[in-house]
Amino acid sequence: MTAIRNHDKVVSEQFGSTAAAYLTSTVHAQGADLQQLAAYASKFPQGKALDVGCGAGHAAFAIAPHTGVVIAYDLATEMLDVVQRAAAERGLKNLHVQQGSADRLPFADASFELVCTRFSAHHWSRLPAALAEMARVLKPGGTCIVIDTAAPEDVLSDTYFQSIELLRDTSHVRNRSVSGWRQLLAEAGLRPAADKSWKLPLQFDTWVTRMRTPPERVAAIKSLWDSAPSEVSAYFELQADYSFSIDVVQLECYK
Repeated sequence: MTAIRNHDKVVSEQFGSTAAAYLTSTVHAQGADLQQLAAYASKFPQGKALDVGCGAGHAAFAIAPHTGVVIAYDLATEMLDVVQRAAAERGLKNLHVQQGSADRLPFADASFELVCTRFSAHHWSRLPAALAEMARVLKPGGTCIVIDTAAPEDVLSDTYFQSIELLRDTSHVRNRSVSGWRQLLAEAGLRPAADKSWKLPLQFDTWVTRMRTPPERVAAIKSLWDSAPSEVSAYFELQADYSFSIDVVQLECYK
């Protein structure tokens, strides 16, 4: 029988064992959104920034050269070890790591000019509480940037998306739609000012290998794609090798 684990333990185990793969993942290490994060950081050249759920640290790496201090914050200590080593190799002496959960930020009110999260929030089981924490530690006049894979507004496509995400990675909680994000951010006390979305192509074999998805669950994902109705296949631009495209959303918010 499998030992009982809470969700935080599942997340730590999943990403602790795959930390190095995320550092070199082109999906995470590249993207125009990283340059946009750098532009936001440059507005606060002497400021303090927080990357919540930093993963392998790509957002923090993009921000660090343009602001005073960056805290890379994550639940998985193995991820933070990867970030710390990579930051040292890149000469980013103003980047520091700290371990903890997104819904319990160990920082004082109004501590940061810039708070961001990138490709992490769909793993947070207490998302409203985490967003409220991000709002709490953001200074008035500061900027909050949320970047994450996004759920379709269409219910049928959303059902397929959540299913394959969970099969691939049991630390997955839920992707939110753009409209869902706007509501959650407003409820947290953050004022969404602008948002944009784009399609992110995912190569299937790389996608499942990065998370070390067991063969039986890889087969289940393929079975779901094989049975998907045409409108779902079209939405995700499903390919013959099971590669597909998903939505990414970037939301700019203020306090």
